[in-house]
Amino acid sequence: MENTIFSILPPIIAIVMVLLTRRVLLSLGVGIISAALILTSFAPVGAMQELFTSFQVIFWDEGFNAYNVYILLFLLLLGIITAFVSLSGGSHAFADWASKRVKSRRGAKVLTVALGIVIFIDDYFNALAVGQVARPITDRYKVSRAKLAYFIDSTAAPVCVVSPVSSWGAAIIGIIATILAGQTFVEYSALEAFLWMAPMNFYVIAALAIVFFVAYRDVDFGEMKKHEINAIENGQLYDPDKSIPGEMKEEFPSHSHGRVLDLLLPILVLVAGTIAAMLWTGYQNAGQQMDVWLIFENTDVPLSLLVGGLLGTITSIVLYLLQMNKNETANAGWIGKGIWAGIKSMIGAVLILIFAWSLTYLIGALETGTYLAGIVSEGNIPVSVLPVLLFLLAGVMAFSTGTSWGSFGILLPIAGTIMIEAAPELLLASLSAVLAGAVFGDHCSPISDTTILSSTGAGSNHMDHVATQLPYALTAAAIAAIGYLVIGLTGSLIWSLLAVVVILAILFVVWSQRTTILEKTRNAQ
Repeated sequence: MENTIFSILPPIIAIVMVLLTRRVLLSLGVGIISAALILTSFAPVGAMQELFTSFQVIFWDEGFNAYNVYILLFLLLLGIITAFVSLSGGSHAFADWASKRVKSRRGAKVLTVALGIVIFIDDYFNALAVGQVARPITDRYKVSRAKLAYFIDSTAAPVCVVSPVSSWGAAIIGIIATILAGQTFVEYSALEAFLWMAPMNFYVIAALAIVFFVAYRDVDFGEMKKHEINAIENGQLYDPDKSIPGEMKEEFPSHSHGRVLDLLLPILVLVAGTIAAMLWTGYQNAGQQMDVWLIFENTDVPLSLLVGGLLGTITSIVLYLLQMNKNETANAGWIGKGIWAGIKSMIGAVLILIFAWSLTYLIGALETGTYLAGIVSEGNIPVSVLPVLLFLLAGVMAFSTGTSWGSFGILLPIAGTIMIEAAPELLLASLSAVLAGAVFGDHCSPISDTTILSSTGAGSNHMDHVATQLPYALTAAAIAAIGYLVIGLTGSLIWSLLAVVVILAILFVVWSQRTTILEKTRNAQ
C-alpha cells in the first residue's frame, strides 16, 4: 500500500487523535501501529517486525545513529543545565536583574522575539536556547508559557529558512545547486537564487510580522486568550495538571546567593561551544576548505549541540560547586539530585520525540510524501496557480509527515523539474513556495520535532502550544497563499509583496481597533 491514498491514513489518525484527546504519546502510538499494519497489509507478525525496526533505526540504522542519539542527549543535558541554574539561584537572579531593565510585559515579549531572530544558526538550537534565556523574564511578567512557545516556534524555522548562514540555508543551497545544474538559461548561482527567494517567502514575512505585532500588542484568540488571561489574572503560566517538559518537579532549596552569571555563563558557553563545534565539524567535513558556505553545508549540527551541551552542563555544575563555601544550602548531595531532576524533567519530551521519529520512519516507508507530491506532478494544472498549489501541498506534506526538511527535500526537485519545463520565470517563486509551505505545515503539526522542541524550550504543554499557535499560523498561511496566487498570475515580485503588505496592514488596523475596544470595555467594568 506504499505510495497510495492509504499511506496518508496513519498521520491523519495520529493528528486527529492528538487534537481530540490531547494525549500525545497515545495518539502517536496509535498512528505508529496503524502505519505498521498498513505497511504489512495487516499481517500481525510483519507489523511487529516493522514496529521494532521503526524504533531500532532511531538508535541503530546500519550503524550507530549519531544524529538522533546526540539530539536526545542534548535534551537531557539541557534539563541538567536548567536544574543547576535553578539550584544555584541563577534563574531567580536573572529575573530580578531583567525586571529592572525590562519594564513591562511588552518589553519581555519583544525581547523574546528579538532573541529568536538573532539566534538563527539552527532551529533546534534556537528553540531550546531562547527558551532558557527568555523564560525567567516572561515568567516574571506573567506571559503564558503557551505564548512563549509561540514566540519561539514562529521565529526559529522562519529565520533559519531564509538565512544562508544556517544549517537550513546550507542544505537548501545544496539542493538548489542540483536543480540548476546544467540549465543554460540560468544566469545566477545557487546562493544568488537562495537570496532572491528570501523576499518571495511570503509565509516567513507574514509569520514574523504577525509575531512582532502580537508581541507589541495583546492580540489573542481562542485558546491563547484563555492562557493569557490565566497568566495575567491568576498568575497561572501553565496548567499544573498537564505534562510540562523541562519543568523541575524537585523542590530545590531557596537562597540569596544566585548571580546573573549563574544563568548567563552556562548559556553563553553552550552557544559559543555549539557555534565553534559547527564551524569545526563543517571545516573538517568540507575537506578543510575555508569556504563559509561549504562549512555550513557540511556542519554536524547534532554533534555540535552535544559538544555545546556538555560544555554548558560542566559550566553550570562548576558554578554551583563554587557556591559551597558561602551557600549554606549547597552540598555534594544536591549534585546527584540536580542531575537526576534535570534528566527526569526531559523524559516526556524525549519520549514524544522518539515516538514522532518512529512514526516519521513508517510514513517514509509508506511513501506518503511521494504520493502527495505526485498529485501535483501528474496533474494538468495551469502554471499560474502552481506556486500557490506547491505552497499548500508542501504545507499538507509537512503537517502529515511532521518534517519540513523531508517535505522540501522531496518537493524542491519536483517543483524545479516542473517549472523549468513549464514556466522558468516562476522557478524561484515556486521553490520559495515549497520552503514556505514546509515551514507552515511544520508549525501546525503536533508530530513535528521542532514543534515538540519549541514547547520543551518554553516549558509549555505540547498540545497547548499546538492549539494556541494554530490560528496565527493559519492567518499567516492565508496571507502567503494570496501572495503566491498574485505572483503566479502577474509574475511580479513587487505586486505580490505589495498585496502581502497591504493585507497585513489592514489586518493590524482591525486587530488594533479590536484590542482598543476590549481595553475600553475592561476599564469601564
